[in-house]
Amino acid sequence: MKPFLSENFLLHTGTAQILYHEFARDMPILDYHCHLPVEDIASDRNFDNLTQIWLNGDHYKWRAMRANGIAERFITGDATDYEKFETWAATVPLTLRNPLYLWTHLELKRCFGISDKVLNPDTAGKIYDTCSEMLQTEEFSTRNILRQMNVKLLCTTDDPVDDLSHHLELSRDQSFEIKVLPAFRPDKAMAVETPETFNQWVNQLAEAADVLIEDYESFLEALLKRHDFFHRMGCRLSDHGLEQIYAEDFSGEDIARIFVNVRNGQTLAHREVLQFKSAILLELAKMDADQNWVQQYHISALRNVNTRAMKVLGPDTGYDTMGDFEIARPLAKFLDILDREYKLAKTIIYSINPGDNDLIAAMIGNFQDGTVPGKMQIGSAWWFNDQKHGIERQLDALSNSGLLSRFVGMLTDSRSFLSYPRHEYFRRILCNLLGNDVENDELPDDMQLVGNMVKDICYNNAVNYFGFDEP
Repeated sequence: MKPFLSENFLLHTGTAQILYHEFARDMPILDYHCHLPVEDIASDRNFDNLTQIWLNGDHYKWRAMRANGIAERFITGDATDYEKFETWAATVPLTLRNPLYLWTHLELKRCFGISDKVLNPDTAGKIYDTCSEMLQTEEFSTRNILRQMNVKLLCTTDDPVDDLSHHLELSRDQSFEIKVLPAFRPDKAMAVETPETFNQWVNQLAEAADVLIEDYESFLEALLKRHDFFHRMGCRLSDHGLEQIYAEDFSGEDIARIFVNVRNGQTLAHREVLQFKSAILLELAKMDADQNWVQQYHISALRNVNTRAMKVLGPDTGYDTMGDFEIARPLAKFLDILDREYKLAKTIIYSINPGDNDLIAAMIGNFQDGTVPGKMQIGSAWWFNDQKHGIERQLDALSNSGLLSRFVGMLTDSRSFLSYPRHEYFRRILCNLLGNDVENDELPDDMQLVGNMVKDICYNNAVNYFGFDEP
């Protein structure tokens, strides 16, 4: 019987093992989408203990703990850090076959060198003490964790009104060689379904852009100024978290009127909300094209479905799920409008619903225009899909309809500095998939051909695609 998490786990053929160990394993990481708090990198924070770096903010773990009957006090409540860790350790043995079981032990092994024990109530105290002690050393500051994980560049997720002061601090710090760049996340610019919240944000935008926002045109002026500011700060990506792509018909007069109404606090009709979202989404896409950015669309998430939990805990606490929105027709319409105007930027489309994989993989082929290799991308398996079967489904969908060899690869999409072994996890799955094809005579037994493709997907394609300076 093979040992748990051996050096060849997930690599089921000799060819897969060669592809991983000789081509994928040592490639650097370009993490082009994550939610790491940039202030922790700027301050080179040391976390006090394992709970703070590993459990806080991790709604994957929180959902598992709730499913195990753990009271909220031990998840997001006022229990001590060690009490929270104890309840997580008691949950881990019950996560067998959930990817959390493998991720948990892969992170303990790669980040802390713990490979001789699994996490359970009997080992919890020792593991907690050992890791917490290590986390307080210089070797385990946030910057040194990134260095240990071989990260060369990462992009955070930032609101247009953010002053990016921590990014500026990092850009001036000659002692830190890893690039940390912002990404433009303007979701609040479209959130007119809640006028009070929208108007508060518009006021913040006016202050950040130093623009008196009196009408729709001055609103766009302020957004453009912030877009330009982000560009000067090294940003080359936008990111949108949407239920679906919006492509409702509208006129300029419609949007001008809707903007005035929402600024006056009026609740909009459903179609007016869709019209405004459609107009802003197009304007932002044109800004991205003008600056040669990459635009990213994360779609099909149905968020905050538990009203009671939302009232108590707020958003991003583990109560989002897969949606089943209409995708094909509005997506085709949106991309076509931009393409007709020669304003279609490099685009990555992610869906939380794996049922959308083949649809998106087919759709992007309609708008590849020969100007950029892999200009239109289906994003890596996202959220509920960033595990073995989800990753394989995404890779198969792309392979069947497009060029896997041009795929820009994995990202963490994480708030945790310990999540970087997810790149190893992805690389092993990729190498196993290709290794099986070679051994089944479906790909040539040419390690340089297939191995170089692996290296491109792991790192090189992303470097070339996003247009960053070479990390």
